[in-house]
Amino acid sequence: MHYGEALRREILAEGVTPLVGVYDMFSASLAARHYDGMFVSGFGFAASHYGLPDIGFIAWPDMVAFVQRLRLAFPRQHLLVDIDDGYVDPEVACHVVEHLERIGASGVILEDQRRPRRCGHADGKLLLPLEEYLAKLDLVLRTRRDLVVVARTDADTDEEILRRAEALAATDADVVLVDGVRSVEWIRRIRTVTGDKPLLFNQIAGGRSPRLSLPELAELGVDVAIYSTPCLFAAHDAIEAALVRLKRDEGRLPAADGATAGVRETTELLERNISRHHAKPRYPVPAQGPASRSDRRVRPGG
Repeated sequence: MHYGEALRREILAEGVTPLVGVYDMFSASLAARHYDGMFVSGFGFAASHYGLPDIGFIAWPDMVAFVQRLRLAFPRQHLLVDIDDGYVDPEVACHVVEHLERIGASGVILEDQRRPRRCGHADGKLLLPLEEYLAKLDLVLRTRRDLVVVARTDADTDEEILRRAEALAATDADVVLVDGVRSVEWIRRIRTVTGDKPLLFNQIAGGRSPRLSLPELAELGVDVAIYSTPCLFAAHDAIEAALVRLKRDEGRLPAADGATAGVRETTELLERNISRHHAKPRYPVPAQGPASRSDRRVRPGG
């Protein structure tokens, strides 16, 4: 299946494409009931798989194995994967891209940070020289066949944000992401230097960026919105509340009255992920050439 082309055409259609961050197979099972696209968040995966902050602990084979499980369970969902800095070395970045494309990822995000890396909404980020990042990005772009590639910069000074955004927009990357955008005005300024290149906006609760709706983002010229951690943070709150209640009630479980999930509801959710239950996939015909923003169409209901 041409997963990259399917995501590319979705991005180039009218409106904003939302991709919801998932951190494990269970959160993905719930997200798939509501959204057609998932973002495989480095923040969420580091927290779930290692119990560590997203500052460079992720090993690429672990991420590839996770994406492989996701694709088997969710054959129709868009899967955009956070590969950080490509795991440092450009050759490793290309190796990972080839792995991900073969197992059915839709796209990747490659950032311009250097180690030690930080969450995009944190302070203390260090950047690769622009020329070094562009060389790594170019190698990745020449390696991919169908995969969508998002070029991301973590620049946080005014001049460098615009310089790097413009440079990234001039490459063959499909989408540009400036992470940690501080205001609506800055989204407008970034759009002025990226031209017709699709623009991605990253929202994370408690992060630097303003909380904006999809219609608001569409008016600002944004094409893709990723939500890195809504599932992770909701689980944090819900698990904490459940354990406080269990302790308060001296170990007595709440009544299984249908208002909350129990063994039956959860089993039914998970049974949908068994491969033999999936409908036969439709294989889309590859496009004759790269789509452009002038080819955009109105989405049903959008």
